[in-house]
Amino acid sequence: MNDAKILLVDDDFDLLTLLLKAMRSEGFNHVYTATTGQKALEMISRVPFNLVVLDVMLPDGNGYEVCTEIRKKSHVPIFFLTARTTDLDQLTGYSVGADDYICKPFNPLIFVARVKAQLKRVRDNRLKRDEMTIYDFGRFSLDEQRGVLKVIGQEIACTAKEFKLLAFFCKHPNQIFSASHLYREVWGEESLGLENTVMVHIHSLRKKIEENPSQPRYLLNIRGLGYKLVPLENGR
Repeated sequence: MNDAKILLVDDDFDLLTLLLKAMRSEGFNHVYTATTGQKALEMISRVPFNLVVLDVMLPDGNGYEVCTEIRKKSHVPIFFLTARTTDLDQLTGYSVGADDYICKPFNPLIFVARVKAQLKRVRDNRLKRDEMTIYDFGRFSLDEQRGVLKVIGQEIACTAKEFKLLAFFCKHPNQIFSASHLYREVWGEESLGLENTVMVHIHSLRKKIEENPSQPRYLLNIRGLGYKLVPLENGR
């Protein structure tokens, strides 16, 4: 969390000083400041911020407009920190893409706690996504998000269709699929007699992931039914 880059956008120098002190005391060492919306947008275009804190009332416009511009290009979490406290103000903030709306006056410690909570949510969600898209079967692993196949720790090149076919098997271990079903899932159309294409791709994948392709343990042919992927613990 100490590596998080935070941008504070406000033209109140006393408030910026207070927030900088509070955040640095909690271990945030990469806190940036801007006093105008234009400066904030310029900085956001150059720096991959993890969170942006906006005042609604800025010298060159309002924070709602800045938030709208940010949302055109980024999903970075955005907090509004402002003296505008009506329900309409808050609804407007959320409608343009804010993740939180903090009204002045506020307790700096509560502010930092909310920043920490938001960053933790983002980090936890990213870890969940990573866990969901990495399939580890012992001898080989497939990272669907990064498009990487590794066999015994080494990256192995494969075609887009091979990767998509293996990813489909990884998502459905121990399930048998006919060649026509696999063709429909991977190629996106009916096979119309092209089932042999699936067999060719499975043969190629076996050469890449199996220790002995002629005696496969992972990608198995179930006679008369189709193919299935057997996880390592079941394939020993």
